[in-house]
Amino acid sequence: MSEHQSWDAIIIGAGAAGLMCASVAGRRSRSVLVLDHAEKPGKKILISGGSRCNFTNLYASHDNYLSHNPHFCKSALSRFTATDFIAMVEARGIAYHERSHGQLFCDDSARDIVDMLLDACSEAGVTLRMKTEVASVSRTEDGFSLSTNHGEYHCRQLVLATGGLSLPKIGASPFGLKLAEKFDLPIVPPRAGLVPFTFTGADVDSIKALAGIALDVTVSCRGTAFTGAMLFTHRGLSGPSILQISSYWQPGDAISVDLLPGRDIATELGDAQNVHPQAQLSTILSHWLPRRLVRLLCDSSLIHDKKMEKISAAERELVAQQLHGWQLKPAATEGYRTAEVTLGGVDTAALSSKDMQVKSVPGLYFIGEVVDVTGHLGGFNFQWAWSSGHACGMAL
Repeated sequence: MSEHQSWDAIIIGAGAAGLMCASVAGRRSRSVLVLDHAEKPGKKILISGGSRCNFTNLYASHDNYLSHNPHFCKSALSRFTATDFIAMVEARGIAYHERSHGQLFCDDSARDIVDMLLDACSEAGVTLRMKTEVASVSRTEDGFSLSTNHGEYHCRQLVLATGGLSLPKIGASPFGLKLAEKFDLPIVPPRAGLVPFTFTGADVDSIKALAGIALDVTVSCRGTAFTGAMLFTHRGLSGPSILQISSYWQPGDAISVDLLPGRDIATELGDAQNVHPQAQLSTILSHWLPRRLVRLLCDSSLIHDKKMEKISAAERELVAQQLHGWQLKPAATEGYRTAEVTLGGVDTAALSSKDMQVKSVPGLYFIGEVVDVTGHLGGFNFQWAWSSGHACGMAL
């Protein structure tokens, strides 16, 4: 066996978490090998944020993450913060800008982030081998043995940075979860998150007629609400507010959509009634909402259209309630095909929050999306990748 086949640490997965972890461990004079079955590293980074990579969020905290243990991510996030990653970006000279709600994007290209990580790995002496399929992993007396299509590799410590199941078109696979099961680790059942909703039957026919319409709404489900754009598509609903709430939605749930958030519609209808008593209700509503949407609301009998002077105070209240709480029941989501993240994963109860090491298997680590920690939309998932990767890299 060549001496180059034995390493201090092998990291499976050349994505955000894996590359961060590798560069940190390499700087600590560890011999590090990164393996990935894809042709090129950082594929998910490259397509994120419209190819400009929403690489972190100024306001990242544990409150922005879903997990069966919402406190688990605190340690890693506090020890490598958004400010720390921004310092890396600025030291590299990458131009970036802030969009709404603290989201930071590259000015030019997501390629800038991938190149920064690859150069950091190269400078740290990390070896990267793509197009490498790992067929099996087994424990040895002093670590782990990996069988691949390029031969056997051995390491003292093994890191799984294999990502989730979302976006199979770029190579997502269940490898990390299957390996976790092999080592008898508990798994929180995975499902698609940050994903558009779909509808069926008459519902999809109605919504299809609104395709292309976007408006700012507040959408809520299971006691959680998000305000932002909602987009009607040919299959259902998308847009930031919908992607956000999809992570909380369960099959069979209805969602409530406030079509005119922050406004007192009952009062505004009363004012309109005084000024335009002969106008149809639909005409007044069309000043506030897209005409096609108003037509759907009236045609579906959600709102009974008539002249303003004929509408009673009780009816104004009812119309306001309906506009502030439009009930819709999605049939499903679009699934992993378009999901930005995977909810669930390796149960955090099996891991150390300090370094991501498996409590029952010393030397084995899980980081990034494969772990049951999922961020909101807006750069939070990348920050978890950086933070968990850094925490692990410091322990190798």
